[in-house]
Amino acid sequence: MGKITKVIARQVFDSRGNPTVEAEVFSKKISSSSICPSGASTGSFEAYEKRDKNRTDYNGKSVFAAVKIINSIISKKLKNHNVHNQEKIDHILLKLDGTKQKTKLGANSMLAVSMAVKKLSSKIKKIPLYKNFLVKNNFSLPYPLMNIINGGAHANNGLQIQEFMIRPDSAKSFTQAMKMCFLVINNLRKILKNMNLSTSVGDEGGFAPMISSNSQALNLIVKAIKKSGFINGKHISICLDVAANELFKKNKYAIHSKKFETVSKSILDYKKMIKKYKIKSIEDPFAENDWLSWNKFMNETSNKIQIVGDDLYVTNLERLKIGFLNQSSNSILIKLNQIGTVTETIEVIKFAQNIGFSTIISHRSGESEDTFIADLSIGTNSNQIKSGSLCRSERVAKYNQILRIEESLGKNAKMSKL
Repeated sequence: MGKITKVIARQVFDSRGNPTVEAEVFSKKISSSSICPSGASTGSFEAYEKRDKNRTDYNGKSVFAAVKIINSIISKKLKNHNVHNQEKIDHILLKLDGTKQKTKLGANSMLAVSMAVKKLSSKIKKIPLYKNFLVKNNFSLPYPLMNIINGGAHANNGLQIQEFMIRPDSAKSFTQAMKMCFLVINNLRKILKNMNLSTSVGDEGGFAPMISSNSQALNLIVKAIKKSGFINGKHISICLDVAANELFKKNKYAIHSKKFETVSKSILDYKKMIKKYKIKSIEDPFAENDWLSWNKFMNETSNKIQIVGDDLYVTNLERLKIGFLNQSSNSILIKLNQIGTVTETIEVIKFAQNIGFSTIISHRSGESEDTFIADLSIGTNSNQIKSGSLCRSERVAKYNQILRIEESLGKNAKMSKL
C-alpha cells in the first residue's frame, strides 16, 4: 500500500546561496526528497514563505522554524497515511495550516513535503514521475521559454524588463529545440564579447550586460537569431517577462524607459515593440491588481499574442477565475511554491486548460537541483516550460530531464501545440 512511516526535513541551499527547505518522506526503507524553490520577484498574493527573520546567524534567511514544523508536527500527522493519496495528504497539510496564505506552517514547509510525497508514490509504483500526474498516455513535450538576457530584479544592469526570452517555435522535437536555443545563446555570447560587453549571467542564467534600454537588448537578440541562421518570428520568437509590479507607481508605468507613463502610452509602446520585434508572448505586462489595464491590453492586441499572468494569478484558482471573467489574459504561469501544494497546483492547471489557457510550468530565481517541474510539465501536457537559460546546473537539470523523458518515449515523443 505504501504507508508513510516518517517525514524528516533539513536546511539546504538554493541557487542564490540562500537557505531553503528539503523534505524527505519515508515508507519503511524507501524514501524520496524534494527541495522547495524561492522567488526574488514575488507577487503579494503568493503563499507565505517561512523564514527565521529574527535570527542573526543567517541574516534572517534561515528556515530552521520551517524544518522544525516538518519534523515535529507534519511528520506525526502524516504517519500511516497512504502515500498514493496525494489529495488527502495535501488536505491534511491545508487543514493543519488553516490560513489563506499558509502563514502558519509556511508554503515552503508544505510544498517540500507535498512534492516528496508525489515522488515517493511514483517510486513505490515503479513508474516515472511524469506518469503520476494528469496524463496517462499521449504525452507531449513543452517548448522551452529560454531566458537569454536578464534585467530587472534578476540582474544589476539598467534594464527595466526582467526577462528577455526566446522560444524555438519551429522545433519538431525537444532535442531540436535545445539545439536552436544553444546556437542563439552562443552567437549572442560572441556578439556581446565583440562589443566588449560582459557575458556574466544573472540569477536565471541569462546574460546580464550593462545595457540600459529594451530596444538595445532586443536588437542584440534579433542579431543573434539571424547569425544562427533563423528568422525572428518564424523559427524562433522573442518572449518577455516584464514583471510590471516592480515598475508601477501611482497608476503609471516605467516599462519602456525610466520615465513613468500612462497606461495608454505604455500599451502604445508595447504595440510598437510587438510589431517591430515580432514579440509572441508577454508576461506580467501590468501590475497584479491593475485588472482594467490587463483587459484593455487583451482587447487591443486582439488575442494575437500570448499574454501571461504570473503575479496576477500566483497559481491561485480564485484569482484565475477573476482573470478569466475579466478577460485579463490567455495564459498562466504555474509556480508550485506560489500556492504551496501539488494538489492545488494541479487544480489550477486543469481549470486553466479547460478554459483554453496555455499553461507554462516555471522555475523560480532561487532554484535547486530538483527536477520536479520538468516531469510536471510533461505529466500535465503543459505546452511551455520556463527554466532559465542554457547555463547554471540548476536550470539545465530541468532541460536534461526532459531530454531523458523524450528518449524514453521514443517514437511516441511529440511536441505540444503552441
